[in-house]
Order: sequence, then C-alpha cells, then structure tokens
Amino acid sequence: MKITAQEEYGLRCLLQLARHHGPEPLTVGAIAEEEGLSVPYVGKLMGHLRQRGLVESVRGRSGGYVLTRRADAITLADALEALGGSFFSTGFCNEHNGTHERCVHLGECSIRSLWGVLGEIFDRVLSRTTLADLAMSTGGCETVKLGADALEGLARPRPSIPLTTRKPS
Repeated sequence: MKITAQEEYGLRCLLQLARHHGPEPLTVGAIAEEEGLSVPYVGKLMGHLRQRGLVESVRGRSGGYVLTRRADAITLADALEALGGSFFSTGFCNEHNGTHERCVHLGECSIRSLWGVLGEIFDRVLSRTTLADLAMSTGGCETVKLGADALEGLARPRPSIPLTTRKPS
C-alpha cells in the first residue's frame, strides 16, 4: 500500500484550494509555486481533478481553479478515489496468484482478511477526514484525531496460536 505521487501532489493541490480565502480562483502557477511543482504537472493534476468533479476551472483574466464543494464536504476518501483509487480492491487477491490460474488461498485466507481489515480502517479514517480538517491544521504533520469507536475491536487480545503442531515423541 503506497501513496502515489499523483495522490500526494493532487491532495496538496486540493489543500491549496481549501486554504485559499481570496475572492478570485487560484491559478495553476500560484499552486505550482507554493508546492514546488512544475506548472505543467499541476495543470495535469488539476485537469484530472476537474474531470473527477472535485474542482472547476474559471476562465478569463482572473481565472484559475476552485473547489466544486466546500472543503468540509470533500473527504480524503473522495480525493484519493479521484486521484488513484482505493487502498485495497476486492479483486486484489485475484491479481496476485503466482503461476497458478487462481490464488491457492481463495478459501479461508488470513492474508486477504488482513488486507480487508486494513482497507476498512483506511476507508473509515479517510471518509471521516475532510479537506477542511487538514486545511485547519497548523502544526505540519499532525495526527488526525479519531473517535474511540474508529478502531473499536482491533486491540482485542487474540487467542494464542501454537507455532507447531508436532506431537511429542
């Protein structure tokens, strides 16, 4: 599970728009300068975000980009889905079957179960966090605070599993 450059920089561009309080749209050049990115790359990202319905372009002398919704109505799940997709797709295991036609672990698979749980945690956090939440952050990389129910049940102790099943001789 990796964050792609497109997801990282696209999210940064969205945050620039969320933090912008001026009356005019934010230009590609202004976003590029603020983020240390090239103008063509920011233009590409903004075009992608426009196609996905998160930003709209404003033409003219005072043109640029604006969010299509308020920053508190755009979740990180919305943004990352538009920029690259979900962390764990249900078809993931079918794509990693080695040399076999299908995965040998399609039955009771502890690995798939792990990815599913992690995917749910990511989805829950990302769907509860908005651009406004990140835009209000003043301390750099702050931890997003979650309600206690967000990770409910994940810290439950598990029964120990023996590492070997060898019978004593």
